[in-house]
Amino acid sequence: MSIADLPLFEMRRVSGLGPLCELVAEQAARGAPVALLAGGTDWVVEQELRPPLGAPAPASSGAPASAGPAAPPLVVDVSRLPDLRGVSISGDTLRVGAATTYLEMRRSDAIARRAPLLARMSRDVGAVQIQARGTLGGNLATASPAADGVAALAAYDATVVVQSVRGERRIPMSALQTGYKRTSRAPDEVIVAVEIALPEPGAPWYWRKVGARRAQAISKVALAGVAEVRSGRLARLGLGMASVAPTTALLPSVRALCLSRPLSELTAADVDAAVAQDISPIDDVRSTRAYREHCARGVVRELLRQLGAPV
Repeated sequence: MSIADLPLFEMRRVSGLGPLCELVAEQAARGAPVALLAGGTDWVVEQELRPPLGAPAPASSGAPASAGPAAPPLVVDVSRLPDLRGVSISGDTLRVGAATTYLEMRRSDAIARRAPLLARMSRDVGAVQIQARGTLGGNLATASPAADGVAALAAYDATVVVQSVRGERRIPMSALQTGYKRTSRAPDEVIVAVEIALPEPGAPWYWRKVGARRAQAISKVALAGVAEVRSGRLARLGLGMASVAPTTALLPSVRALCLSRPLSELTAADVDAAVAQDISPIDDVRSTRAYREHCARGVVRELLRQLGAPV
């Protein structure tokens, strides 16, 4: 499917967040599908893998034989809604609108100063054409375990702000993904923004993407990290790893280990064991399980060495 195929769908554009939430609630109450379109870099591609419009759902989908043709979703253009766009800092909290593009984040002075990991990661999200259209909200809604942006948000322990006719709700990154491409967001909720409690100015950060190319490639493994170090110990450590589990890996065992003792007492063997507890990579067209395990150990060790650990 290409952008030229969008006339095959019923499309709407709403005037604001309130009307958008009402429309999504109406669709959810009827059990009717809806797709919120910002950049379309995930959703448009996904349509290539779906049955043609009006074709019966395949037997492997789990739908009963009498289910009939798959209904096309209502497509709602949210790319221009002011409530979903922009970057702002209030005190020590950074807020990025869900429809803000990676190119806008890459060029944001505020992000460069206070959340440089986001700016650096944005340089590796596809070519500039993808950066100009792709959004954090799209990555969060798709919930791909290979999404670079979601790994970076996990490292910042970000909070996802969602809105519905029932009001606003905040979902910690640790509670967002519930399985492969599944989230805890309700069908009538719209992703509005992400909020980050910023680390202290100058805090160490880490980004490493392992792939066939630095950009224009889905990660074999990617690691994002944010830390605060005081007197040889980690006071803060956020981690997000892509492409090593059914969801974005938050590496809780690695985090617990590293926060439990001085950096000088961390050993390579203990770190490797913690990594093994936190990941469950697979073989696929991009890489092998064994190579992903090797890379995961390597990038975690590299991060900790940069923080001063003898691993």
